[in-house]
Amino acid sequence: MPNSTQSLLADLIEKGLRREPPDRDELLAVLATGDEQMMEVVAAAYRLRHHYFGRRVKLNYLVNLKSGLCPEDCNYCSQRLGSQSQILKYSWLSSQTAAAAAAAGVRSGAKRVCLVASGRGPSDRDISRVADVITAIKQESPDVEICACLGLLAEGQAARLRSAGVDAYNHNLNTADDRYRSICTTHTYADRVRTVEKAQNSGMSACSGLIAGMGETDADLVDVVLGLRELDPDSVPVNFLMPFEGTPLAGTWQLTPQRCLRILAMVRFAFPDSEVRLAGGREIHLRSQQPLALYVANSIFLGDYLTSEGQPGQGDLDMIADAGFEVEGVEQETLPGHRRTELRLRHRGAGTDRAANA
Repeated sequence: MPNSTQSLLADLIEKGLRREPPDRDELLAVLATGDEQMMEVVAAAYRLRHHYFGRRVKLNYLVNLKSGLCPEDCNYCSQRLGSQSQILKYSWLSSQTAAAAAAAGVRSGAKRVCLVASGRGPSDRDISRVADVITAIKQESPDVEICACLGLLAEGQAARLRSAGVDAYNHNLNTADDRYRSICTTHTYADRVRTVEKAQNSGMSACSGLIAGMGETDADLVDVVLGLRELDPDSVPVNFLMPFEGTPLAGTWQLTPQRCLRILAMVRFAFPDSEVRLAGGREIHLRSQQPLALYVANSIFLGDYLTSEGQPGQGDLDMIADAGFEVEGVEQETLPGHRRTELRLRHRGAGTDRAANA
């Protein structure tokens, strides 16, 4: 390995241990490393993954509450406006049906259930539906974490979701601001940023990540990661494009397993103490290299995705065990202690008799 790469990785490890953000050039340099340096890059990322998360793997389970027929035109999505993908299409699941689906994931070890519904954003009635689903899930699995992914949030909706028992809200930035209109024209990058901020301001944990493999450059990938850094989400899902037939990105196959691992490592260096989740597309792009990705990511989705099938759930569990990792239990905290204690409720400024922080 060239001395320049050794020095780069050593610097990134030291910065990560100090929780000091890497700069743009360092992240670009990670993506520019060659396939022959892949193991060194993964090993460096593992130093940070192990320091903050040990050998634990958090399991997350998706429940698609409402599938298809979305009015948004996101080019990557099989549920988009005008999609010809032959996916399942259905309106809202009943609370009992959704709770039964969630229970299957929890029985297999899922610590978090992610409730997802297609659409631009929820109506007030939709939020009531989600609240009913959460009540049904909690009756059987009171300790499970609940994440919601319902699209763009209007004023007041984040607080309602938090009150209903939602622990985290997912809304990915997906790609860099400068190229966002090339993948979607019905909403903006800024719309997505505002929704993540609303979720955080309500007290929900922010979950926001990206999709790789949509024709972006290295610079685009680094730019979206730096955009995510500004939001400082607790969880960062890294998706790899699933090029569904019937969507504008059908037939877009630009990723290799080595490229995926470099992208994951770059995200880990940018988010050393955040949950980095190996998300959609891992089976078709990483293929036999999936176990290596566990040395970088500390979280995966168990089983199937929203509109596509994943590898068998038992296969996920076997992969984790065979690689020498362990499933994170409900009694274990995912995030390092310093991230859990950095959220401080405001008791100064407007509405108090204490001076504002200005």
